[in-house]
Parts: sequence; structure tokens; C-alpha cells
Amino acid sequence: MRISSRISIFILLTASCSFAQNPAGASPLTILESSWQHARQPAKKIDNKTVAPVRAMTADDKNFRRGALEQQSKRTVDPVEDTTDGRRAALEKIVRDSETPKPNDTSGYSYLAKVRNDGNKKIDIVFWEYRFTELVNPTSLVRRQFLCSANVKPGETRDLTAFSSLGPSDVISAGTLANPEDKRFDEKVRVNRIEYVDGSVVQRNDWKFEEVEKAVERATSTPWGKEVCRAL
Repeated sequence: MRISSRISIFILLTASCSFAQNPAGASPLTILESSWQHARQPAKKIDNKTVAPVRAMTADDKNFRRGALEQQSKRTVDPVEDTTDGRRAALEKIVRDSETPKPNDTSGYSYLAKVRNDGNKKIDIVFWEYRFTELVNPTSLVRRQFLCSANVKPGETRDLTAFSSLGPSDVISAGTLANPEDKRFDEKVRVNRIEYVDGSVVQRNDWKFEEVEKAVERATSTPWGKEVCRAL
């Protein structure tokens, strides 16, 4: 995975320019839409397969006999499963399944930023954040940051989606809870850093990679799957 292989480069790389050096200080990656919602991440399936003992050969295993049995519509069980070894393998599987703990789905939040590359170079990696400021308590500010393998060509639009166990706020004030139907947060989505396929980098003046360096190492410590983004 490109992100994992480039983690050491992240640590050494300094931004070649900042958003402030672009016209009007704008990011070359435009935020078109953003949203978040409660979500559940399915648990990973446990592979409980083991090698069964070699089953005894029976007359039914012979080609001519097996062919005859396959023509009998009422016969739905493989004749090999009727052997002692076959029945023992089935019982062992039942025991293994009963002793294997069933993983639970993970409850969390899904974050989305629809972006468009308004620059003239292909974007490789994006660091972005969803910022929440509690309206009744503006000092309560929460930032949820994400790292994405974007691969966005010039002029292309892409959905950057990420799952996190953390929601829009760590603590909710009593004033916010008193009005559950009112809007609770001032929400902003910001692009913090962009890395292009040619190795050049742009990032916000007020954002420092060193502050998320360890989080990036954790996020890239396991093989990347089908996900586009990971939470930092």
C-alpha cells in the first residue's frame, strides 16, 4: 500500500508551499459537500477452518459408483460424509464453532467529504479534518482528522469517507442537551495537507505534520484494505 510504504518519507518531508501562497489562500482541493452520521462497522469474519483428518476410502468413492449416486435425486449427502472420519470431522467443526467467540460489530460514526481537484496535478494523499464547535459553548472544539489515499486526477471529484469510533464531541454541555432538536454544532471541513504523485506537497500554514506523526504511524501499521481513509 502506498501510504504504508511512504510513512518514513512523511516524517522527513517538509511542505514545499502552503495554501496561503495559492490565489486567495485557497486549497487546490475544493470541498463540495460534507456530512457525518452514526454508523456500524461489520465485524471481521473469523476463519475457523482447519484441516480435517483424511477420510477413509469407500466403494462409493470410485468414479462409476459416485456417478451413479449423483443421478439419484434423493441422495443429497456426499457418501464420504457417511464414513467414520467424515462424521468425526463434522463434529469437530461444531465444537470449534461453539467455542469460537462471535465478534461484535463496532458502533461509531461515518464521515464524508466530497472533494474536487481544482489543481493541475494528480493528488496522491490527503489529510483532512471535520471540525465541530459547540454552539452554546464555543470553547468546546473537537477535530476529527483523517488520512486518505485519494488518487484524484485534475478536475476529478472523489468521495473521501472514513469510519471512526469517535463522534462530533467528547463532552456535551447541559445547554445543548436541553434543546435536542436545535443545531448543536458549527461544522467545518478543512483540507490540512495534500501530497501529489510527483512528490510535491502543500499544506495549511497553521497545521503541523509533527502533531499527527504518531497517529499516522498507528493508522498505517496494518495493511490497507478497501477503505479510502483512516481516522488519525
